Order: sequence, then C-alpha cells, then structure tokens
Amino acid sequence: MCGLAGVLAPAELLVSHSALLRMMGQSISHRGPDDEGIYTSDCGEFGLVHRRLAIVDLSDAGHQPMFSADKRFVLAFNGEIYNHRELRRELNEIVPRVWRGHSDTETLLAGICQWGLEETITRAVGMFAIALWDTQNKTLTLVRDRAGEKPIYYGYSGGAFLFGSELKALKAHPLFNNEIDIAALSLMLRHKYVPAPRTIYRRFSKLEPGCMLTLTLDDLTSGSLCHLIKRYWSFNEALERMSKTSFAGSDEEALTLLETQLSQTVGEQMLADVQVGAFLSGGTDSSLIAALMQAQSSKPIRTFTVGFHVPGYNEAEHAKSVAEHLHTDHTEIYVTERDALNVIPKLPQIYDEPFGDSSQIPTFLIAKEARRHVTVALSGDGGDELFAGYTRYEHSLKLQRKLSAVPASVFKALSCCRSIFHSDIWRRLDILFGHANTGLLSNGMSRIAELAECDRFSGLYTQVVSDVKDPQRLLHNCPPSKLFSEHDLLPDDQARLMWMMTCDSKTYLPDDVLVKVDRASMAVSLEGRVPMLDHRFIEAALAMPLTVKKRGPIGKWVLKQMLYRHVPQSLLDRPKTGFAVPIDHWLRGPLKDWAEALLDPSKLDQQGIFNSRMVRKYWSEHQSEHRDWQYMLWNILMFQSWLEEQG
Repeated sequence: MCGLAGVLAPAELLVSHSALLRMMGQSISHRGPDDEGIYTSDCGEFGLVHRRLAIVDLSDAGHQPMFSADKRFVLAFNGEIYNHRELRRELNEIVPRVWRGHSDTETLLAGICQWGLEETITRAVGMFAIALWDTQNKTLTLVRDRAGEKPIYYGYSGGAFLFGSELKALKAHPLFNNEIDIAALSLMLRHKYVPAPRTIYRRFSKLEPGCMLTLTLDDLTSGSLCHLIKRYWSFNEALERMSKTSFAGSDEEALTLLETQLSQTVGEQMLADVQVGAFLSGGTDSSLIAALMQAQSSKPIRTFTVGFHVPGYNEAEHAKSVAEHLHTDHTEIYVTERDALNVIPKLPQIYDEPFGDSSQIPTFLIAKEARRHVTVALSGDGGDELFAGYTRYEHSLKLQRKLSAVPASVFKALSCCRSIFHSDIWRRLDILFGHANTGLLSNGMSRIAELAECDRFSGLYTQVVSDVKDPQRLLHNCPPSKLFSEHDLLPDDQARLMWMMTCDSKTYLPDDVLVKVDRASMAVSLEGRVPMLDHRFIEAALAMPLTVKKRGPIGKWVLKQMLYRHVPQSLLDRPKTGFAVPIDHWLRGPLKDWAEALLDPSKLDQQGIFNSRMVRKYWSEHQSEHRDWQYMLWNILMFQSWLEEQG
C-alpha cells in the first residue's frame, strides 16, 4: 500500500517542479512512510512522486517510481497484485529474465512491456491504482482496480493536469482550484458520501472502478477528458456474462465452489513480508474471513474489534466469542465519548472531502489499534452487496408490494402538488399550534411529498437509502441531482433485488465502504485488504442464483452456511450491528456544543450554502427528542467541519 501523485502540464508552468512534487508527496506521507521517490521527465512536462509502505520486497529493489527494464515506462503503483508470482512464471516461460527483486511493481512493468498495459491489467488479480508514463509516446495512463479498493483523483486546473491517491495531494499544488460543487454536496447530504465520478470540488473527479484514463499534453486543451476514459471491466458486463453461464448445481455444490474460491483468495491475501491480521465485528462476513484465515494458519491469527459502553451498539462481546471459538489472538478496544471527541477534529483531514458515514470513527480507532500489532488487515466488506445482506433490500421489496396497489394517477397528483407539501406555511402552522419541536405538520407534509418519488422502484429505493430526502430544501441554489437513473423494467422482486445489489456494488460499496476503510487504515499506515472483492470471487458470486444468496427474508444465506462449517450457529444468529455509533445520543450530549458552534445561524447565513432556518428546525427537533435526525445532522456537520478545515 502506497500513495502517489503527479502533474502533467506545459513545462513553463512547472517552476520548482521537484519541490512541488515533494510537497504533494509529503501531504500523503501517511500512505507510505517507508520511502519516497520522485521522477521528472526530460522535457519537464511530467512529474511523479511516490510514497511507499513496504509490504512485499522490503528492499530498495521495490523503490518507486520504477523504470521498466528497457527504460521506456515509468510506473508508480498503490496496491497489491496477489498473483504476481504466477505472472512472473508466465513471463519467464516466454523470455527468461533476470529480476532485480521480487516486488509486484517490477512484475507489472515486465508484463506491460510484454503484453501491453490493458492485457497485463486483465491478467492481474489485486487492488491497485496505477500511474504509468510512456517516455516514448509521452502519454500518461491512470488505472483503477475493478472494485474500487484503491482511489485515484484527477482534474484539470490552471493549465495543469493534477492527479493523486488523495485530494490533499492535489490541493498541495498551487494550481489547485477549490471551487465547491453544490450538486456533489447535495448528493453527499442524501447518501453520506460524494459518489464517483464527482468530488466535492467542481474541477476534480474520481476515476471510477475498472477504468483507465490515457492522455497526452495536447489532450489538456480539448476540454472534457471523459472521452479519454476506457472501461476495461464493469460490474454490469460481468453480471451479464456470468448470467449466461449461471450456476445450476445443488446448494452443497454452490457452497463448496464459493468456499474454495474464497479460501484461495484469503490465502493469497495473507501473503506478505510483514505481519497480517483481520478486523472482526462478530458478524457473518468478518467472522468468515477470520475463520478461513485461521484454517490456513499454523498459529493464532491476530483479530481486532471495537466496542461501546452503550446498550444496542456493542458487538465486541459477540466478536470475542467468535475469536475464542476460532482460537485467534484477539484484541478489543472500547470507544468512549472522549475517544470520539478526539477523533472528530481529524476527520476532515483524513477524508479530504465531507464524508458522513459515522462508523468512520470506530473504523479509524480499530485501524489505529491494529497498526500497533500488524501492517496488513483483512476485512469482510463486500458480502452484503454480493449476497443480498442488507435489511433494506427486504424492506424495499415490502414497500413496493404495498405501493403497487396505489394508482398511477395518485403519484401524478402528488407530483403536481409537491411545491404545496414543501411550502413554508406548514412550519409556520407548527409554530402557531405549538408543534415547533415535533414538526408535526411540516414533517408530515414532507413524508407525503416523498411518496411522489415512489412511482418507480428506483425512486422508492432512493428514498430508502437517503438520509436527506430532499436536499434542495436545505441548500441555496441547489440543482436537482440523482444517483440512480430512472428504471421501469423491473417486473418482479428478483429483478428489483438484483438491481439494488448492483446499484450498491457500483456506488455505496466503492464510494462509502471502501473509502472509509482505505482512509481510516491509510491514516495510520495500515494496509487494508478485502478478499470478497477479488474479481474472481465477485464473478463466482454473480453466477449464483438469487436463491443461494437470499432465502426468504434471510440474506447472505450461502455465506452463513459456509460460516456454520467453522463457527457454531448459536454464536452468530442475532441482528446485525457492525461498527455502529451512537451519534443520536452524542449529539444531545458530549457533541452538542461542538455541533451548536458549527450550526450557528449567523455562520450558516454568512457562508450562504445552507438554509439556516431549515437546519435549525431539524436541530431543534432532534434536541427535543421528538424526532431522530441524527443521520441528516451528521452529514451537515461533516460538511461544516470540513469547510472550516479549508480555511
């Protein structure tokens, strides 16, 4: 795991080139504290900096940026190629080679020289963000892995093309433009995160999973860069391809096939020249990864969990029971209110853009504890999206069945009356009739207005996953923005379930879950690995019928059956909590003064972004305990905290 950054621009713009590259690298030194390398092209139009966290080949032979053997290519690489030894064997069979070391970076470069970049990436199994400079053709190519485990940001600003592993690396360059994208903020308030390809900055983007962007200096004058992006792997194409060869065996055969593939993946991801452990919440996915790791280890693996001294939010005891059964070397930490207060000021710096998933707090704390003992930690992320694990899937399907009885004319009428339902008159009537603390009328009218969005299932699911149902009411000058496209061709529950899982795999998983894990772990120089997002396992999962994934109301059916082979069912059957956080309680207690300062009406009015009256309405209702607006308020607070950090 490492960090990279760079610049492509006319040479006359790149004064003090090496010094600026070093500043960009220093801003992400937490991603790679072990080594730094800088490359500048002979003509001065391109520069690349790399920060290294040594995981495989700890010697100087793994130093980056790295030249290919023929000196044509220069590569900086963040991630791991788990099958690089196999690729080396294939390359040696073609032409026997003398290798400088045993790093996967050197293997990638040899593959690029032999097969070309796209073919090498297609053969590679792993997580990666790559910057490749072709000194012969003067082209830069950025590549991101299939599932989106490793990030890469880019944008054109002030005549220069800037890119890097985190936005802070781009912000370190004096040509960076920090204009905020209000449409991106609207999506963040709704979903907790800024979905790709957007970032919070209007001129900068995320490279989407499974994509590569190739450009030259001349391309910078062409305006949009979208036409330069090529998708080498897509979830939709993989789903279509695997559905043509859909698995037709028995439940037991499906179980064995998936466990064999996942065990192989876990084994490959346990390989490192440093200590490896696992996050363990006590839920199905993390317990399964820990079980498969322990089954392949001759000594107790290290496992880590986090707990809270708040009823309903503590899974540490369950994780401990699983760890004891598996005989892991287990560590648990308990998060106090003071711990949370200490972490919150760091969040804007860790995440670079406003990010509202409150489990970011325990994720950072458990990563920090894990780093005291290991350098690599495996997690169970991806199981919910691939195997229908979220309870919101069943909830959405039940809602759809109820709403299917509502005539289309009713939805049309509601849509026409939406402005009436959102009128400020309802808030005024709440005040007049003594309902200011409950928002009885205004919130009731808002709920009716939400029904207007549910004439299609895509609209219904948007409402289900939205923390803020109508961000335009909270923001000034906010354009309409949607994450999910309108979709009419969802004739039955199976189609709807598959659509929800696909949407989450393409949005929530890479832009929330994986961002959270990457930034929290990298902030403390810990490499996170996610076995279930090996593309071979993803494709094996996509080939499985839905009946293997969700049986009745029970999601992740096959993963649970797999886990029961290793851990007694009695230790596992309980409602899912994960690394949940008691934000509702904290906002009324230890975080109240901090939140009050950020939501001060005069400050909001001066900034001119939020409708201060609406924000204070929700804050008052939450403080009165008549309504629980914790998720909405936390998203607003995360933006406000981030904005203050920008100065």
